[in-house]
Amino acid sequence: MPIDGLKIIGESINDSVPSTHQLYNENKMYDIVALAKFQDERGAAYIDVNIGSRPASFMADLVRRIQQVTTKPLSIDTPDMEIAAAGLEAYDMTHSGGQKPILNSISLSRLEMFDLYKQQPFIPILLITEGLDKNKYSIMNSTAQETYSTAKDFVRVAFELIPEFSNDQCILDPGIMPIGGDMEGYFKRLMDSLQLIHDDPDLQGVNMSVGLSNFTVMLPSKRADGSPVKGPLESAFLTLAIPLGLNMVIGTVKRKYQLLDDDHPALQCLKDILQLNGIEVITRVMQFYS
Repeated sequence: MPIDGLKIIGESINDSVPSTHQLYNENKMYDIVALAKFQDERGAAYIDVNIGSRPASFMADLVRRIQQVTTKPLSIDTPDMEIAAAGLEAYDMTHSGGQKPILNSISLSRLEMFDLYKQQPFIPILLITEGLDKNKYSIMNSTAQETYSTAKDFVRVAFELIPEFSNDQCILDPGIMPIGGDMEGYFKRLMDSLQLIHDDPDLQGVNMSVGLSNFTVMLPSKRADGSPVKGPLESAFLTLAIPLGLNMVIGTVKRKYQLLDDDHPALQCLKDILQLNGIEVITRVMQFYS
């Protein structure tokens, strides 16, 4: 059974996935649509749709095709204004039982994306990994406090731009980095960011999500004893993050995410990492899988 309260945004229809990229290039739309149906049947709450840099008309056509085989709402995944507009315009809420699509994602430097809300109401993923400097240029956040401050500012801006906006109608994305190369303390920073957001009464009810597969992207698939590496570490992350308000992930429906017991080796690994720095983090991850 899936983790109670955790919504999965199915990640498979994404141009960055090599097998999907090939299907796009070969124009195998039937197989792309089949991916949507498969993710629906395996429990995805949303179906992500990312076409890379292909024409906006391609996004519109794909959205219409996918909505013919699933009633799950879609996540229109693109930083391109024209592609996003085409996907949202093609989206038909009658096919999803009145559920809004997600727009993934908006940063403080791309607030013009909110103009698309007039065309088709959506649930925005607000990218809080980057804020603005004094000259209003985008700058990456380097501390949990900066990420939290961006979350506060972004939600306030969203309330100003969308009259019917509410905390439960947005998704905050604090970003997640590969644990296998984390010498900069990104994991610790992420957990501290979740804690700060979770503890703020003004942010109660917001959804929080990360691209979960990014967490284990640099790791081998199996441990030395043949047991899996990625699934347990991703489940360990969820075990720590869900109590802090994380309730969505962009992830795979093929993996059995679960909450782990306190003595599980993967959970112990991540707990240890929260107390370590630099090369010690890499060594601890290697110790887990080897």
